[in-house]
Amino acid sequence: MSAAAVVVVGAGVTGLLTAVECALAGHRVTVLDRGPIPNPRSTSYDQHRVIRTFSPDDADATRRMTTAHRRWRTLEALLGTRLFRPVAVVSARPRERLAALAAAAAEAGVRVRTVERQALPHMVLPPDTAGLLDEAAGVLLADRALEAAARWLGAHPAVTLRPYCAVTEVDTGSGTVRPAGGERLGADLVLVAAGPWTRDLLGGRPVVLHRQTMVYLHPPPDAARWWQRAPAAGGLGPDGLGWAVPPGDGTLLKISSDAVCREVAATADGGAEDQAPWVERLAAAAPLRDLDRYTVAAVKTCHYAADAGTGGALLARVGPAVWARAACGGSGFASAPLVAGHIAGVLNDPKDLSDVRDFREGAA
Repeated sequence: MSAAAVVVVGAGVTGLLTAVECALAGHRVTVLDRGPIPNPRSTSYDQHRVIRTFSPDDADATRRMTTAHRRWRTLEALLGTRLFRPVAVVSARPRERLAALAAAAAEAGVRVRTVERQALPHMVLPPDTAGLLDEAAGVLLADRALEAAARWLGAHPAVTLRPYCAVTEVDTGSGTVRPAGGERLGADLVLVAAGPWTRDLLGGRPVVLHRQTMVYLHPPPDAARWWQRAPAAGGLGPDGLGWAVPPGDGTLLKISSDAVCREVAATADGGAEDQAPWVERLAAAAPLRDLDRYTVAAVKTCHYAADAGTGGALLARVGPAVWARAACGGSGFASAPLVAGHIAGVLNDPKDLSDVRDFREGAA
């Protein structure tokens, strides 16, 4: 099959990894972004993201995430950069479900074990729960991954990177892209993965925008060593809505909670929003013990776009040659290699080019 022309709109993790896979498959790729490449304002730009290999109650999602985990390890070799911290991931689960969850993990070939709360002295678990540790899971060094992918693409002869090139229109019928300035770019396949701006480019496709507040911390001296060896964690706090990502490899300890995730109409006012009430709400959610002993290093907001129907990440075909991905925070980052592989597969299989269907990635 002759080389196809691919246009990727958005230089976050989905766009960059898709460009990598398409270039590896021998296609010509153009990546456009309204900012630098990689773009620090992209949904996926952060110090670290969690990747699991076990999805309770969803065997298909477990298979997908195990595949994504393997692909991330392959990308480390390809990009020549360490991207994965094998710190494991612990999730608070009701005690009465632990035996069933362990059996499901064993059937799926995933290693898990129970961790009692005394082994997690600096985390708050909900009442009547214990930790279920996903041993093969860990943390992706997100910013490092984006920067490594951008370097690799910048050196590839079949790839054109166009930073500071805002896209004003995507014609889903003809598969053409119009950057600011009036030029038109045609392609055999267009992927729109522009995070919060995807909805605007695709004529109001049902995508919900969310804003999340994250707090980055320095642990107190007597807890610093423990945190350097700690797993990532979810289901924290009395309400089970909090999570923590441990420090290491130059990253800070990060905490947040679904309690401070809110739906918003647009991204424009995010920079002016007073974060103090949201930080207070996060502290009240209490994902960590003695949170007042930690030093706040930074507070950050991010926006992400979720599919209106599923509430998660979804790769959808919106025209004969146009695909769109609603990116969903950490789960969207972890599963990005699946999206990239699917797009490359569509290009390499002519019958797929006329097969209109969505590709559901599952939860991370």
